[in-house]
Amino acid sequence: MRILLAVDGSPCSEAAVDEVARRHWPEKSEVRVVTINSPFRDELSGERGPSLFDEINQRLRTEASRHLHQAVSKLQREAPQLKVTSALRDGSPKDAILDEAEQWGADLIMVGSNGYGALKRFFLGSVSLAVATGASCSVEIVRMPRQNANP
Repeated sequence: MRILLAVDGSPCSEAAVDEVARRHWPEKSEVRVVTINSPFRDELSGERGPSLFDEINQRLRTEASRHLHQAVSKLQREAPQLKVTSALRDGSPKDAILDEAEQWGADLIMVGSNGYGALKRFFLGSVSLAVATGASCSVEIVRMPRQNANP
């Protein structure tokens, strides 16, 4: 089985990592841990050279790499029977997760639910909803247990 696990460092994302680690998967299952770096664009700067946006984008990429490394390390430690690979992609999370799943040939995509209310979801969009409705394979959206959820 090929499981694409999308992570972003959020508590719900960590719950998805925990869920993958605790399950008994078929022999020779593989997990591809992916995180998406969504760079800011600086259309206003023109050709002025490096900008504040460059620094922000570098920090975002570093943070994304850290989340990816943490998830991979946890899976290798807690689920050594799984073959674990990773990918850091740039772009829109909704599109990049679906593209990675398609290119890699995922049987299942697992994502955490940020648990946004209806108003926030309307304005921010829902990556998990977009993945669930756009994927050509099964999708599991992992929620945090109620006692651990943020108020």
